[in-house]
Amino acid sequence: MKFSSYLNTCGKDRLLNNWFGTSEGSHLGKKEEKDKVGSLPSSTLGLPVTPGDQHSPGRRLDSVESHNLTMPADSCSVQGGIPRQKVHLGTPARMSRRLSSQLQRKFPEDLYCEKHLELVQLFCVDDQILLCGQCFHSQEHENHSVCGVQEAAGVYRKLFQEILNTLKEKLEVAKSILADEQERMVMIQGEEQDFKEMIESEYRIRFRLMVEEMNFQSLQDCVFNPKLREDHLNQVLAFATELKGQSQETLQRLNDLGKENMNKLKESEGRLSGHICSLQKMTVELEKKCGKYTLMVLQNAGSSLIRSESLLLQCLEQAQITDLSLCQVTGMSRMLKVLQRAVTLDPKTANPFLVLSEDLRSMHLRNVQQDVPRSPERFVFSATVLGVESFTSGRHYWEVDVEKATKWQLGVSEDSASRHGDLPTASGNKALLMGSLMGTNYTFWAFPPLKRVSLRGEQMHKVGVFLDCESGHISFYDVANRSLIYNFSSLTFQGALRPIFSLCIPSGVTNSDSLSICLPPVSSCDVTVSPQSSLA
Repeated sequence: MKFSSYLNTCGKDRLLNNWFGTSEGSHLGKKEEKDKVGSLPSSTLGLPVTPGDQHSPGRRLDSVESHNLTMPADSCSVQGGIPRQKVHLGTPARMSRRLSSQLQRKFPEDLYCEKHLELVQLFCVDDQILLCGQCFHSQEHENHSVCGVQEAAGVYRKLFQEILNTLKEKLEVAKSILADEQERMVMIQGEEQDFKEMIESEYRIRFRLMVEEMNFQSLQDCVFNPKLREDHLNQVLAFATELKGQSQETLQRLNDLGKENMNKLKESEGRLSGHICSLQKMTVELEKKCGKYTLMVLQNAGSSLIRSESLLLQCLEQAQITDLSLCQVTGMSRMLKVLQRAVTLDPKTANPFLVLSEDLRSMHLRNVQQDVPRSPERFVFSATVLGVESFTSGRHYWEVDVEKATKWQLGVSEDSASRHGDLPTASGNKALLMGSLMGTNYTFWAFPPLKRVSLRGEQMHKVGVFLDCESGHISFYDVANRSLIYNFSSLTFQGALRPIFSLCIPSGVTNSDSLSICLPPVSSCDVTVSPQSSLA
């Protein structure tokens, strides 16, 4: 069981008693047990033994005596660098200071009590300190649980080793999360630049649409009417000013959100770096404690347990940042309705898993392939179909109902692109937006290059696709919310472009996904445009 789980189960106050147990010979009990077995002989507690000493028939400390920590009375040797007899070291205070200094420098197998200058060979479980014989009999420890140092060291060494293993595991996890946070800092800078370019290109295309689709014939008719011509020019200037303000406002929101995300990631980086440093220090400390010296294990053992517990209980998690796609470009030019095309599906290109409607405006999946005529234009490995229409110039717009599909792809493809690939190739012959519904959240991916571009917590109904052949610009819109999902700019294609539609081929389960192409409004050619209405 891991240390933190053990603490939660047993409680910190019971931890050490549960580890040490209460069997005879394994530890000394409380005061009433001391009274039963009598007093400790001086030789057992490491006191100098003289020929006149008489061992009383009292209790024996089996676990302590087995440590062989006693010395003959006439010994003048030095144990642990501390003279035992016949050496005058000055006052007890001076000797205590010398002993303390030596304790700080090194931990030999024999240590002496600073208070009583006797060999320590017992350990108080309650106070987490080493005891000599006199400390053991004092009132301060009279009701405490006490055991031999060798036994206590063995238990702590085992416990520290388990904690050490867990600390090392958590250290690796912390390093991995830190690396992820540093990678995210680089990624969001790139994402912010991509969104900035997307916002700027969208407002440029909106302005171009408005200016080029306005009734310039009226301007020519007004060549001899300066007042009317001035009114039209003022409309264009007003529209340009409005778009510029909207663009700057959206870019400022993006900049603020990018700074907020970067600050969160930097705070997370600093917090994780500090936690890693603490884990490394604690690991080194416990590795030393698990070394060869018995008393080193017990020195400040309680403090080590508490600090280890604190580190193990700290949660490691990534910073929660805001998706930059929330900086939506809202509004759609009403000129898109003027450009909307009545796109139909080409049955010669449809994958055998796709069933097309009679009017060639909708498609749905079936679980088994249809028996269809062979065609070099047919898609083989993906549930894909092309539109009949082919575009080489101009501007075009179409809408697709995706409400009954959980996974779909929309976009444009070169007419000469391969029909035998399951995924878009790297040659740039396709531009796609991919939507995936998981629960109530929609995730959008774009290609090229393949990357996640948006996450929305709402159902999609219609997706609008706008193509400007001359500028290589493709935009995808959420028609219901009248907002931009994603766009490509300055793409280069070779040859004619055709609309592309794709669903996910079922894998043994029933799949009723379907897509439908929306018909353009009958009155689309009669739409009039003004600076105020074009962004409605």
